[in-house]
Amino acid sequence: MVVHAVLHDLVPSIMSNLLNPDAIFSNNEMSLSDIEIYGFDYDYTLVFYSKHLHTLIFNAARDLLINEHRYPAEIKKYEYDPSFAIRGLHYDVQRAVLMKIDAFHYIQLGTVYRGLSVVPDEEVIDMYEGSHVPLEQMSDFYGKSSHGNTMKQFMDIFSLPEMTLLSCVNEYFLKNNIDYEPVHLYKDVKDSIRDVHIKGIMYRAIEADIEKYICYAEQTRAVLAKLADHGKKMFLITNSPSSFVDKGMRYIVGKDWRDLFDVVIVQAEKPNFFNDKRRPFRKVNEKGVLLWDKIHKLQKGQIYKQGNLYEFLKLTGWRGSRVLYFGDHIYSDLADLTLKHGWRTGAIIPELRSELKIMNTEQFVQTMTWLQTLTGLLEQMQVHRDEESQLVLQEWKRERKEIREMTKGFFNAQFGSLFRTDQNPTYFLRRLSRFADIYMASLSCLLNYDVSHTFYPRRTPLQHELPSWSDQPSAFRVPLLQEAQAK
Repeated sequence: MVVHAVLHDLVPSIMSNLLNPDAIFSNNEMSLSDIEIYGFDYDYTLVFYSKHLHTLIFNAARDLLINEHRYPAEIKKYEYDPSFAIRGLHYDVQRAVLMKIDAFHYIQLGTVYRGLSVVPDEEVIDMYEGSHVPLEQMSDFYGKSSHGNTMKQFMDIFSLPEMTLLSCVNEYFLKNNIDYEPVHLYKDVKDSIRDVHIKGIMYRAIEADIEKYICYAEQTRAVLAKLADHGKKMFLITNSPSSFVDKGMRYIVGKDWRDLFDVVIVQAEKPNFFNDKRRPFRKVNEKGVLLWDKIHKLQKGQIYKQGNLYEFLKLTGWRGSRVLYFGDHIYSDLADLTLKHGWRTGAIIPELRSELKIMNTEQFVQTMTWLQTLTGLLEQMQVHRDEESQLVLQEWKRERKEIREMTKGFFNAQFGSLFRTDQNPTYFLRRLSRFADIYMASLSCLLNYDVSHTFYPRRTPLQHELPSWSDQPSAFRVPLLQEAQAK
């Protein structure tokens, strides 16, 4: 009764300090007053796509599997399910299972899927001799499965239909008792998804019906105009082709969009752009034809293709921490820039807004408050070894497990939150924390901040520190929801 009375008092207090989904969150202290040059990726950074795009990618890749890789026509019955997968999952290529792994390389039991069915915990533990995945089996720096590694990490938003297609084809083979080689399936699906981009299927479809696929946002232009008004230099580095970017930017920003950028680079082939010194820049004329001129200067209003960052730095002189680059892909957009080149980095995480809205609901707050209370009771009361106390503890453990499963379901029924396993950060969040100085749901969040604003990461208590640091006045916290509403 006392516990529930305390909870009853706690929940209203927590509900009055909800986080603002339009806030910018900081991993590393950074002042915008030091930033003179802003760089941007294109897809899912400057432009956002509607739910129809992932369905298009799934269907096109599925048809390529049937028509070009001779997969059974019956897989056509599978349709894209946007609620199935989340970003950041790992796929064991040889075992054909999709799973969520935390920052310490532990598999979150209950999130391992073979096809569209969950793998029982006992089978997972038997398969991996526990729930830990050794470092040598994890994917390489860019989340790829190479050099004998068996795991592929899916970090790209475009990878959501790829994970779903992999799972659907696996499901078909398993349900129909068809013997197949998982490694071949992985490669064929990967190649089909790649061909949807390379063969221009996706680009042509978007250009033909731009209003269906692109989410129009006046705020993108507002962000760029704000930076231009304050004398900031801006550049665009994207892997997408010239005509595709031009049509999209005309739609969301206006026909004069190039006037806002000092440098525009297309088909950059990131992350190779940041590492390969051998590829020179080429000009692209108004008709999309590549010119053979030697590039001595990157000119405003001109579009360039390929190139490399070393040549970019040589031609622009834009070096170090006065450059802030935004992208949605933690590895191919941000990792090299922060580790090798000293640029500041901003991650665009569209899922953040919807997750924060869920976390701001009273049901979630009540559930998490009780979960934390229950965990504290287990920690403190485990010293009681008598039979009656042990029965109570076992009941609490059972309830805690049920609440954890329910908490996972708030976000995604199969895999839970993008950012958390049961109690630990996900492997995705670990990489986000390492490679992004700041992160936000969209570029529009910049409109809520002055161009001289300093982002301070919260001093969260370490395990061996007193928790008093987390109870500082609101000036030391990230913007809260009611503060934003008051403004």
